[in-house]
Amino acid sequence: MTDEAHILETVEIARTTGKIRKGSNEATKAIEKGDAKLVVYAKDVSPPEIIMHLPLLCKEKNIPCVAISKKDELGAAAGLAVGTAAVAIVKEGEAKSAVDALAKSLR
Repeated sequence: MTDEAHILETVEIARTTGKIRKGSNEATKAIEKGDAKLVVYAKDVSPPEIIMHLPLLCKEKNIPCVAISKKDELGAAAGLAVGTAAVAIVKEGEAKSAVDALAKSLR
């Protein structure tokens, strides 16, 4: 499994050079449409029901999904002043190779 810093860096690169969806609702929509290339969610979300469906949905749609420990760190990587439960990378931009490498390591 890859380290969280690498995952967060991938989200940041995708945010600045590609396109991301922030929040569990937006991530869910991106997964359902098949737009998501990679989904990152935070383990410290309360209540856990908010993000519980994401790994299952990703598995169903064959989209790589990875958990990190803190929503504040995920929010910061997504360019937010607050934490976020989940982020879906829709267009990788310059993070394409990093997203592909993460996807490969998760399979």
